[in-house]
Amino acid sequence: MDDNSLKVGSNEMELVDFRIFKEENGEIYEGIYGINVSKVREIIRIPKLTELPGTPDYIEGIFDLRSVVIPVVNLAKWMGICAPDNVEETSRIIITEFNNVLIGFVVHEAKRIRRINWSDIEPSTFGSGSGSLDGSKITGVTMIENDNVLLILDLESVVQDLGLYEPDIDYVPEELDSFDGLVLILDDSATARKIVKEALVKMGFDVIEATDGDDGLAKLEALYETHGSNISDYVKLIISDVEMPKMDGFHFAANVKEDGRFNNIPIIFNSSISDSFSEGRGKKAGGEAYLVKFEAASFYDEVARVVRAHIK
Repeated sequence: MDDNSLKVGSNEMELVDFRIFKEENGEIYEGIYGINVSKVREIIRIPKLTELPGTPDYIEGIFDLRSVVIPVVNLAKWMGICAPDNVEETSRIIITEFNNVLIGFVVHEAKRIRRINWSDIEPSTFGSGSGSLDGSKITGVTMIENDNVLLILDLESVVQDLGLYEPDIDYVPEELDSFDGLVLILDDSATARKIVKEALVKMGFDVIEATDGDDGLAKLEALYETHGSNISDYVKLIISDVEMPKMDGFHFAANVKEDGRFNNIPIIFNSSISDSFSEGRGKKAGGEAYLVKFEAASFYDEVARVVRAHIK
C-alpha cells in the first residue's frame, strides 16, 4: 500500500477483501469479508506449520516468520463452516498486527484491496449466526458490486475470545492523577468505551460517550449549546477510536480542528491499529497522542500529560 494513498481526514479506508467458502447440501456459498489494510502485515501462502498438542482444531499451529513465532487461526473452522475440498490451492494466511500482537488467519482466498468511504459502512445489526460467528464479531457492513454484502470482521475480539491476547485493563498507577471536567470518548465498541470510561472516572473525569464521528460532532454541538465559547474550560479532552462506521476518527478530528469553537480541545487517538503509518496520520489529523488500545500504563500517563499541557 502506498503510504500517501489515503489523505488524512478523507474518511476513507482500504480493506483487504477475502473470501470464506462454505459447502452445504452440495452447494458452494461464498462469504465476503474484509479487514483494514492498516492491520495487515502481509499475505502469504500457507507454510509448514508446527501443530500444538491440546489446542482446538481451529488453531492450525505456529510457524516462524523472520524469527517471530506466529500462531495461525483457521477462520472457517472457528466459524464452524464446512469448507469445500478444493480450497487448499487458493488458501492464504493473512498476517495481521493489532494491539502490537501478530496473528495469522487462514482464509480461502485473498481477493483484492478495496477503497471504501466510512460513510458507506453501516454498523452491524446481525444477530447470532452459525458456528462461532455472531453479530458482535462484525463491526460493519457495506454493499459492493452485484448487490453483495461485505462484512468487516472484528478480528481483535476473535483473538481475545481465543485467549491469544488479553487486554491490560486491571493496571492502575500507585499514584493516580486527579482531574475534573468532561472527556468525550468515541468508539463503536461498547466494550472499549466501558474500559476507557472506567479508567477516566478513576482519574476524576466525567465522561460523555459517542459511537462514531457523526455522533461525536453532535455531542460537541450539544455541549456548545450548554457552555458556549467556554466549552474548552469544561471539555478537557477527546479520546477517539480510529475505525468507526459513518465517520472515522481521523475525519472527525479534522472537522474538530477546523472548527474555531472546538479546536482548543486536545485529541488523543486510542486504536487497535498499531502501525507507525497510522500513528503519523493521527498526528497530521491533529492528535496530541496516539495510543494502542488497552495498554493501561501508557493510557494513564498520556491522558495526564495531555490534559496538564492544556490547563490554563
